[in-house]
Amino acid sequence: MLRGVYTPSDFPPFAVTVDLVVLTVRADALCALLVRRGEAPFLGRWALPGGFVQVAESVDAAAGRELVEETGVAGLHLEQLATYGEPRRDPRMRVVSVAYLALAPDLPVPVAGTDAAAAAWVPVEEVSSLAFDHSRILADGVERARAKLEYTGLGTEFCGDEFTVAELRRVYEIVWGVGLDPRNFHRKVTGVEGFLVPTGGSTSRDGGRPAALYRRGEVGVLSPPLVRAPVG
Repeated sequence: MLRGVYTPSDFPPFAVTVDLVVLTVRADALCALLVRRGEAPFLGRWALPGGFVQVAESVDAAAGRELVEETGVAGLHLEQLATYGEPRRDPRMRVVSVAYLALAPDLPVPVAGTDAAAAAWVPVEEVSSLAFDHSRILADGVERARAKLEYTGLGTEFCGDEFTVAELRRVYEIVWGVGLDPRNFHRKVTGVEGFLVPTGGSTSRDGGRPAALYRRGEVGVLSPPLVRAPVG
């Protein structure tokens, strides 16, 4: 090969893909958006939504496009999670994947499209043996999502316009996967300035004595953060 002359055949096949960890709370469980693969490799196996980045598009654009094409879910804020590039992670060729994360409430029932044979919300605790290295990517995404609840007000978005501390605590318990001490949690969340705003009203919908109602505040970053502290 002459120095300075580029010949594509001198280089092995190489591709960039995107994979998406999309999480929500459904039926009192933290759920991940999965697709059943409709083609080889891993035909029939569950996987994260995603696919190859096209020559003329950015990885961000590819992530949004693949999510819509394979599941019909659109309009999510996607943030880059990590890059995965183990040499044999894809049996077809050398593939590097840029993974994205979204955690949002009220997401629709997915509709499978393109090369996805099915799409569904699956409780994270029931997920096993995903295609490629998607089990690892999902685990990383779940941990990132759990961390986001520690230092942002994202948890309140899974509650109604007005909610009790007990209802908010249940969101944290579902996402974190742990039981939380009610009094300790109440003290922490009401002690973070700008996190919760009292409405002045109360409700008995949680059962027992009337509980104060709150609405979400305007704070973006929680200080101090809500460190996970399970019961027992």
